[in-house]
Amino acid sequence: MVATESLLSFAAMSLVVIAIPGPSVLFVVGRALAHGRRCALASVLGNVLGCYALVLAVALGIGNLVQDSAVVFTAVKLAGAGYLVLLGIQTFRHRARVPTALTAGGGERRSGARTVLDGFVVGVTNPKGLVFFAAVLPQFVDREAGHLPLQMMVLGLVPVGIGLICDTAWGLAASAARTWLAGSEQRLSMIGGAGGTALIGLGVTVAVTR
Repeated sequence: MVATESLLSFAAMSLVVIAIPGPSVLFVVGRALAHGRRCALASVLGNVLGCYALVLAVALGIGNLVQDSAVVFTAVKLAGAGYLVLLGIQTFRHRARVPTALTAGGGERRSGARTVLDGFVVGVTNPKGLVFFAAVLPQFVDREAGHLPLQMMVLGLVPVGIGLICDTAWGLAASAARTWLAGSEQRLSMIGGAGGTALIGLGVTVAVTR
């Protein structure tokens, strides 16, 4: 149903946009540094599910409301920013537990469902994703072919797939660096604190960026 030319063009544009690290990448890296590989991968899964929820919202017409209403867009953006700051504060406060948990083999024993939910919230409130899907996705559908919502849902799988690959690579790289530093409790605690600080900084950046 979706023209091959449109699919390839949208894939190329998506790759360019996703290649620029944004809230999703920084979130995954922060979680990897603070909690390890399993948490990072669960965060990636939640994030891509949140991103595809944005695709569904745009396909069903909600995206137009977000695009046209500054109030709605601002509310969604601030909600996401506040959630990032909250996660960052929690990570920073618990940084001292990171070395002990890792030594005991429990560095990655974080609730999988909770971690996926965290990633989902960040993905669905990502301003970068909101703007991209609401403003760009509708331009690549073939209106004469009909079934516009279905076309958008199919096209939306492209950036979600690219994001899954890229974010997974970032998460694995960050968690590998964390494991390498595991020999020093002080260093690992500093890394956990850095991950929390990064999340707080990311939340503030998202809140103030127009």
